[in-house]
Amino acid sequence: MAEHPVQSIRDTPNTPFDISLRPPMFSEFAGQDKVCQRLELMVQASQQRGDVLDHVLLSGPPGLGKTTLAYILAHAMGVNIKSTSGPTIEKAGDLAGLLTTLERGDLLFIDEIHRLQPTIEEYLYPAMEDFKLDIIIDQGPNARSVRLNLPKFTLIGATTRAGMISAPLRSRFGMNCRLDYYTADELQKIILRSAGLIQVDIDELGALEIAARSRGTPRIANNLLRWVRDYAQVRAGNKVTQSVADAALSMLDIDADGFDEMDKRILEALVHKFNGGPVGLNSLGVAIGEDAGTLEDVNEPYLIMQGYLKRTPQGRVALPAAYRKLGIAAPSRENELF
Repeated sequence: MAEHPVQSIRDTPNTPFDISLRPPMFSEFAGQDKVCQRLELMVQASQQRGDVLDHVLLSGPPGLGKTTLAYILAHAMGVNIKSTSGPTIEKAGDLAGLLTTLERGDLLFIDEIHRLQPTIEEYLYPAMEDFKLDIIIDQGPNARSVRLNLPKFTLIGATTRAGMISAPLRSRFGMNCRLDYYTADELQKIILRSAGLIQVDIDELGALEIAARSRGTPRIANNLLRWVRDYAQVRAGNKVTQSVADAALSMLDIDADGFDEMDKRILEALVHKFNGGPVGLNSLGVAIGEDAGTLEDVNEPYLIMQGYLKRTPQGRVALPAAYRKLGIAAPSRENELF
């Protein structure tokens, strides 16, 4: 049976700036209030019945806390969690190896579950519904089916592409939760908590300055905090204030709106080279020297969310906010475009 990377809650390495910053319980998790309320209620109901937690699908952009919530659920239920990702499960034997090592109530966390192979999904259906796994052994006339009885477990699926999950798989999750981007106030709380854990002297305005430039994403906020910490250590006497945070992030070319150099290049190319659009994604990628898939997955969601551009059947179009960001007047055909 092929080996695959699997992490247990007991053997996950505690890296100094990643796992250690994950809140271990719902009370320490900032933001996503509605999602947390639903999950907490599920946990309480399952514990009162003495039953296993229902399967949960967590979706949303990267860095918003899907993995963290999976580990919080395991902690709340008092069970073990094993973690893997969709692309690493290549054969039915890999899936069987994961499922047969679980005990009753344990959580199996599959990140990027939309990247599971269709044949693996077919094996997963009876495992999720009936807690049975039918595996075909050998080939040709010697082929035979072996049924494995599985302990009652909970599958936690995480995906950044909810639309790519097949309808049969989606329907087998008892709870579907979508995580949204965070507000600056929520990120400020996360930054202050993280700063306490890594012993960074930071005031509330300094934390808010980092939060405002973190694109609504806790992972980015924690990464920027690490950079600001280094900057303050070398140039500001280990004290992070609003002005220190501003200077540190300006050194990374991250402006007050959270724009980095690539975001600015996208808007400049769209406005100056393509007259505001519409322009195809591939053409835009070539114009700025970046892969079209990277633009679509990394940069576009934030620009669209903030109202700087929009997707149309003809291509990408710059909105009035993009012109204001660049400090130029919108074209006279503005009404035609928008």
